[in-house]
Amino acid sequence: MTFRYDFAPTPFGDALVVFSDEGIVNFDLSEASDPSVPWLLESISTRLHEPPVPDPGAADELAHLLDGYFAGKPVRFDEHVRLDWRLTKGFHRDALEQITKIGWGETASYGEIAVLAGRAGAARAVGTACRLTPFSIIVPVHRVVRADGTVGQYGAHPEYKRYLLDLEKN
Repeated sequence: MTFRYDFAPTPFGDALVVFSDEGIVNFDLSEASDPSVPWLLESISTRLHEPPVPDPGAADELAHLLDGYFAGKPVRFDEHVRLDWRLTKGFHRDALEQITKIGWGETASYGEIAVLAGRAGAARAVGTACRLTPFSIIVPVHRVVRADGTVGQYGAHPEYKRYLLDLEKN
């Protein structure tokens, strides 16, 4: 299988998008301010056991959806793009699939997602699934909050999470 990559603009900078023949494998905001960082491509190459090749224009459809999303339109990405879940297995995948069901402007706690994913008491594992998601924004892990309603983290950028939640509130 050949993996391809392109970049999609976001308010946080260009995000790396990696595709397989099955769909989007990875949407990474972790270094959106400089997605050309070689370690980012090396990291995804290691996880896929093959380096993705550049494919300019591959992310155009996703970029169009992101434009709408960041303009305040409620977009369910999973209804418009195919996801290739190969980088997520077991309970983490179950949790992320439950997270796709959280609606625009809504939130759920880590504990609530754990129950829905079939493992009550596994709130920390849900947090790990959110932290390790290969689908930032596309799977709306930013909608998962602490039991007391506080925002919590979003990788190394909790300000992104606050921005996304505020965008969806308005």
